[in-house]
Amino acid sequence: MTSLRVAPRETARAISVVVPVHNEAENLSELAAEVVAALRGKAVFEIVFVDDGSTDGTALELARLKALYPELRPVAHDRKSGQSIAVVTGARAARGETIVTIDGDGQNDPNFILELAQTLAAGRPQIGLVAGRRLGRKASGFKRLQSRIANAVRAAILRDGTSDTGCGLKAVPRDLFLQLPVFDGLHRFLPALVRREGYAIAQVDVIDRDRRHGVSKYGMWDRLWVGLMDLMGVWWLVRRRKCVPQVKELKADADRFVADDRELFAGRVRQ
Repeated sequence: MTSLRVAPRETARAISVVVPVHNEAENLSELAAEVVAALRGKAVFEIVFVDDGSTDGTALELARLKALYPELRPVAHDRKSGQSIAVVTGARAARGETIVTIDGDGQNDPNFILELAQTLAAGRPQIGLVAGRRLGRKASGFKRLQSRIANAVRAAILRDGTSDTGCGLKAVPRDLFLQLPVFDGLHRFLPALVRREGYAIAQVDVIDRDRRHGVSKYGMWDRLWVGLMDLMGVWWLVRRRKCVPQVKELKADADRFVADDRELFAGRVRQ
């Protein structure tokens, strides 16, 4: 399979909505329509759906939706690689200056996409990421308890300035995203990795919704053990980055160098 190259910047669009999906065929039509309704006429945008090796009708549904919405750009993995790798694929394929990620199960409300992107633009260059913070989360009491514990542990160890890193709604500059290390679980630690690069984090309150179709792709043990190992790895990465220098190009002062050369030449002649 031909590897996906980074999209050329000369075709840049303002916002690239990146949507990783795996076996979400039943949710795609409603989600695509909602994203288009939320952004068309308000911003220049594209929707990059990344089919992460689905085995249902996801690929066929994306092809059908592509014919309906010119803003939609579906890409596909030849095998299941995980949500983080799907997000990275979407960012590499994206042509927008701003990446806004959103989950493919319909629980994230697309009406908040523009607010996240505008908040990021208003906070640049100090702000490097805007994260959604879910209100009225639609999940079982046990899952909410899991999230509270996980968020508390993560915040205590990483100090990433985010109270709800599990929300799929996030906005980040594409150029910055492509500088981050790539690993399975990346999407859960974007705030910590962006802070590691020297940027601040902002949050926007968003509304959580019920999943409309299908079932969650992640269970308790997936989140617990893999999350703990990833947490230690990100902690190590953060501690190893001691200083983030500001870089500028040095330009020659032509007049000064010409004067110095003349003085040097004159001195040699006198000698």
